[in-house]
Amino acid sequence: MTSDASRAATTAAPNPAQDAAPPAPRARRSLGGLLRRPETGSLIGLAAVFAFFSFFGGADFLSAGGFASWLNVASELGIIALPVGLLMIAGQLDLSIGTILPASSMTVAIVSGRFGAPIVVGILASLALGLAVGYLNGALVVRTKVPSFVVTLATLFAVAGFTLGLSVILTGSTSVALTAPEPAKGLIGDYVGGKFQTSIFWWIGAVVVVEFVLHRSRYGNWILALGGDPVSARNAGIPVDRLTIALFMASGLCAAFVGMEQAILFNSAQVSAGQSFIFNSIIAVVVGGVLLTGGYGTVAGIVFGTMTFAIVNQGIFYTGFDANWASAIIGALLLAAVLMNNTFRNMAMSVAARPKA
Repeated sequence: MTSDASRAATTAAPNPAQDAAPPAPRARRSLGGLLRRPETGSLIGLAAVFAFFSFFGGADFLSAGGFASWLNVASELGIIALPVGLLMIAGQLDLSIGTILPASSMTVAIVSGRFGAPIVVGILASLALGLAVGYLNGALVVRTKVPSFVVTLATLFAVAGFTLGLSVILTGSTSVALTAPEPAKGLIGDYVGGKFQTSIFWWIGAVVVVEFVLHRSRYGNWILALGGDPVSARNAGIPVDRLTIALFMASGLCAAFVGMEQAILFNSAQVSAGQSFIFNSIIAVVVGGVLLTGGYGTVAGIVFGTMTFAIVNQGIFYTGFDANWASAIIGALLLAAVLMNNTFRNMAMSVAARPKA
């Protein structure tokens, strides 16, 4: 009796050491979860870059005009970077955005500027062009099994050639003027307060939509699964082919929107515009923590990466440094971001691998 009672009392008695033990594994899991977030490294990089240019750029960089300079760049780049990021998470790549943008810009300018069609017709024609090229890219990738890098590189040159050739045939020039009426001008391509482009609000809307798709719907799980292991994703019943085509169409649509927006904003379109968006969007996405191999990334990371790139791209003009060094800084930023993201992932895996106490 005494022995049984003694054992019962010992079992029931509180043990401070045992009570204190559980929080350690939870802390490790929390730390591992934080480090595993793809946007952690990009957020730290964004804070560091902003602090750097705030210090060296001074009041001019921190003024409304300074914020507008990089936010305007980030908004146009961000609208394209979001679907490009989804494609990269799915294990694909789209280089054709560099020619979809000027092609759609020339389309709205020729249809509504040169031939005088209602601006709505020009806008719909330019967006339809982006969807068509995106569908072509996706269909070719799905049916031929050729890597998307090769397919979109081919369409990059093909669309560029068609844009140049048809522009010269239809207008006799590589530049076309466009004067968009209200409210199209105010809604799509104008400035708020004389500084901030309306594209900033379209970017915010795109972030909300893509965040819902990737993180709050089944399509997000499908995209991540597709980038992680396409064969397993197909075996699990995910419509891999349709999903791939839809992602390419989204990329083409967003590139076409930016091209159309630029034509309305600047009252003209040029065949040579948009080439910089090819690698700038990829840089922004990679800086945001998305893996080139797919299966890993978040919308927040893409947004942080886009903002970081835009700050570096514009901030150097406020520092008094030689602007010729901007490309070198962007290259160093890309390498540092990749190394930082890899470091955080390795730390996360080491934390997750530790045995629970």
